[in-house]
Amino acid sequence: MQSVLECRRITKYFPGIKALDEVDFNIRPGEVHALIGENGAGKSTLVKIITGIHQPDSGVILQNGEPVEFRNPIASQLAGIAAIHQEATMFPELSVTENIYMGHHLARRASRLLDWKGMKLKTRSLLEKLELEINLDTKVKDLSVAQRHMVEIVKALSVDAKIVIMDEPTSALSLREVEDLYKIIRQLKATGQAIVFISHKFEDIYEIADYFTVLRDGRYIGEGKVSETEVDEIVRMMVGRSLDQMFPKTKVQLGDTILKIEGLSKTGIFKDISFDLHRGEILGFFGLVGAGRSEVMQAVFGIDTATSGKISVKGTELSITSPPVAMDRGIAYVPEDRQIQGTILDMSIQDNITLPIVDKLASYSLLNFQKEGEITREFGERMEIKTSGWTQAVNSLSGGNQQKVVLAKWLATHPEILIMDEPTKGIDVATKARVHEFISQLAAEGLAIILISSEIPEILGMADRIVVMHEGKITACLNPSEADSETLVKAAMGNLLPQESE
Repeated sequence: MQSVLECRRITKYFPGIKALDEVDFNIRPGEVHALIGENGAGKSTLVKIITGIHQPDSGVILQNGEPVEFRNPIASQLAGIAAIHQEATMFPELSVTENIYMGHHLARRASRLLDWKGMKLKTRSLLEKLELEINLDTKVKDLSVAQRHMVEIVKALSVDAKIVIMDEPTSALSLREVEDLYKIIRQLKATGQAIVFISHKFEDIYEIADYFTVLRDGRYIGEGKVSETEVDEIVRMMVGRSLDQMFPKTKVQLGDTILKIEGLSKTGIFKDISFDLHRGEILGFFGLVGAGRSEVMQAVFGIDTATSGKISVKGTELSITSPPVAMDRGIAYVPEDRQIQGTILDMSIQDNITLPIVDKLASYSLLNFQKEGEITREFGERMEIKTSGWTQAVNSLSGGNQQKVVLAKWLATHPEILIMDEPTKGIDVATKARVHEFISQLAAEGLAIILISSEIPEILGMADRIVVMHEGKITACLNPSEADSETLVKAAMGNLLPQESE
């Protein structure tokens, strides 16, 4: 089958780095092609070249066998290429229809006025084709994350896209929403669209992709049919290590109870949450989207306030009314959304790492820049942040390195209790392995860790005990050695299981 788009020996340089080194990549109609690689492998650069954001320094792009050049994003769009990015790129205050036709509005020929009736009719037709029920006049800010993804797909179809690029489309979706997305992808595939699917989740790749290509360090490593390739083989191609090295958990003798939660409740959000956390322990929290895990931990950290219940640290009951109070008691919280809640993207790595302790680095309102630099180097190097310098802006880093900045920032506060909410969400396999190794090291040093994760292998591979939640309540407390995927999913869907003894 002839490729709808073929990249041959694509090379791209940036100052001091060779981002792509003679990369080959073929996209065929009616096929879901997974583009796989760790952060920094070159996936984003290749996509930006295909979508006209960057120009290759050498190599050629063929469309339907003919050489083409995409000098800008408009040229790529006119060639039938659309990209749906991990972070939705829409206007929240505008309606669904306005977002779908932004940049390519329909107009009446005679008057040149915008043809809103025509745009709504076409949008409604596209929604019906995908069996979606979304109000055309609803503002995007009022849509769920899943609905925003669907609107992005409709926007791609509105420009008659022949190639649709999806970057981590399932990262923030529930299991039901993921299934809905799979259904739409299969519909697109059946009508001849080519799908480039970028994901760090192997369950996505094996469920929906037909073919895969692996990049590593900007180089083409290999490709093949997904159905004929084992997961471990793809992992070795990606990172040069096997799957069983992904969870380097060190066995630690648990210490005293450092955190005790008793009957913690917040009206309408979570109810009667009780658990203990020991020094050196990794306590896993598992559940589906909306289970209430993050909300409980935000109450423990003082971002929100519980309506009842007790929080005790080292045997002393506390009233945690704000994050500074929690920090003073040795609690740190790594949020799920690293870009909005975890970092200030336009600021430097150094400014982000020292932000929570800036008051401790100042004397008479003057910042001690030497001490600030020393702390940044200490924790930046410990987290192995890949950077050209500590003054580099966080928004220029890969997702994995952004997450390392967030971890470094909170470790610089020298916490005794570290709450980590989806710490490996959206980062590549190699970085995940390094984060897992680091979590294990922290536990071995006596740090008490709460690990919130939606990834079953991560929970089973890293936790000493697993708490499962469903609709704001705890449904199980399990020993990982006696748990499996089926048990966790059943508990997460509301089936009460016997509680393990402490």
